[in-house]
Amino acid sequence: MPATKARERKETFTTSSDIEMKARFAPDDLPANFAEEVGEPGEYPFTRGVYSTMYRGRMWTMRQYAGFATAEESNRRYKYLLEQGTTGLSVAFDLPTQIGYDSDHPLASGEVGRVGVPIDSMADMEVLFGGIPLDKVSTSMTINATASILLALYIAVGRKQGVAPDKLSGTIQNDILKEYIARGTYIYPPRPSLRIITDIFAYCAKEVPNWNTISISGYHIREAGSTAVQEVAFTLADGIAYVQAALDAGLEVDYFAPRLAFFFNGHNNFLEEIAKYRAARRMWAKIMKERFGAKDPKSMMLRFHTQTAGSTLTAQQPEVNVVRTTIQALAAVLGGTQSLHTNSMDEALGLPTEDAARIALRTQQVIAYESGVADTADPFAGSYAIEYLTHEIERRAFEYINKIDEMGGMLSAIEAGYVQREIERAAYDYQKAVEAQTEIVVGVNRFQIKEETSIPTLKIDPAFEQAQVERLRKVRAERNLAAALAALEQVEAAARSGENLMPRIIAAVEAYATLGEIADKMRAVFGEYTEVS
Repeated sequence: MPATKARERKETFTTSSDIEMKARFAPDDLPANFAEEVGEPGEYPFTRGVYSTMYRGRMWTMRQYAGFATAEESNRRYKYLLEQGTTGLSVAFDLPTQIGYDSDHPLASGEVGRVGVPIDSMADMEVLFGGIPLDKVSTSMTINATASILLALYIAVGRKQGVAPDKLSGTIQNDILKEYIARGTYIYPPRPSLRIITDIFAYCAKEVPNWNTISISGYHIREAGSTAVQEVAFTLADGIAYVQAALDAGLEVDYFAPRLAFFFNGHNNFLEEIAKYRAARRMWAKIMKERFGAKDPKSMMLRFHTQTAGSTLTAQQPEVNVVRTTIQALAAVLGGTQSLHTNSMDEALGLPTEDAARIALRTQQVIAYESGVADTADPFAGSYAIEYLTHEIERRAFEYINKIDEMGGMLSAIEAGYVQREIERAAYDYQKAVEAQTEIVVGVNRFQIKEETSIPTLKIDPAFEQAQVERLRKVRAERNLAAALAALEQVEAAARSGENLMPRIIAAVEAYATLGEIADKMRAVFGEYTEVS
């Protein structure tokens, strides 16, 4: 008589990408070429990690994303985080800076210093990094449409500190395609935006060799509501578009590809997230080797930063966010991240306080130094469930990439609205599941409490905006106006001629031309992007 099947909590168990999770996995669930696909840490196809020793050599870079109010306030937070054990800086910029407006522009009113630090000119950048030696820290800057200007400012401040460009290390996000998909902080149309990015690739490969020239970002794609499979597929499709644009601009693949980096979202489904990172790493290695003919192993390595998922944080019972962040961070480490930011528990309510930021950093430090998971490379390798999920995510993500190729590439897919619609559908499906309670969010649709806990939140003094505007006007009044205007004309001329923009932008910021003035010179040539409804 056959055994009666034990009763289970649900009829089916699936991941965020609708991959079925069986009650148990076995060797038969693995592909026939399993051993070849998994490989060894530090060897092609890099499934198990980009370095042979992984964290036995050194820990991942522990970053805490920060920036608010003014350059002075942000500088104080950076120094505090460095004192607490942060090993890399991560700069958040306010919205006017992100979309190329100075702080006194009418559209900047009410937004200055709210979600990041305002940077109008070299004067702000000097304060932001005052007392922080740029040859001793690695700095990540979350900036896209104005990435060329912020990188120019960083190079100029380094020079003023006596640090040569080839001694600077860090990353600019510089991923404009995902702005059209998921975030919206674009300025110029896609094609001139790609031209600016390839100018950065070419300039940095020669002058700033330790700089990661782009951080191809799945983070915001996931925050917009995508599944894990979509996050991998659309991020790598963006990467393919950037590589192709650089090749079309005449660059050799192994000249620029070793400095490409990626940025992923650390989400809640623990096993799927570990598999996601492993699948993405293997896919990128294959893409670079088989599609683009890369020869340098460094061109095939997917090195990535992870930030835990802001969209999963809840205003209800905010202390529970510490648990969510810990699970997400642990998955990123087990998946082999190169750097990590852990969100603070209060970020569903406002910018993080110092106490909340410290707890978030301590979460990383406990994982690193107390959990033991950093003592061996890819400790989940060989798990039937993990290897099955890795294979299945790769298979499904390549299906998306093949469809995008059939549409003419990522730029065409974005212009047709395909990628945006796929993300919107996934977000809608998830929201329906939350409302139906087939997806449980602790404290939101189950396990609520009547009296919510109140925790301190960071408040931005409105007076900071006026102080920033006054400093900007002082810079304009005291600079050599003729030199600034001449440098700005050279930026516009380079934009029109096709000459590499970076040397001209660096000269302009050193003449104390403002971010908005430089962006406007490129607007005059490239125009502005208007989303097609």
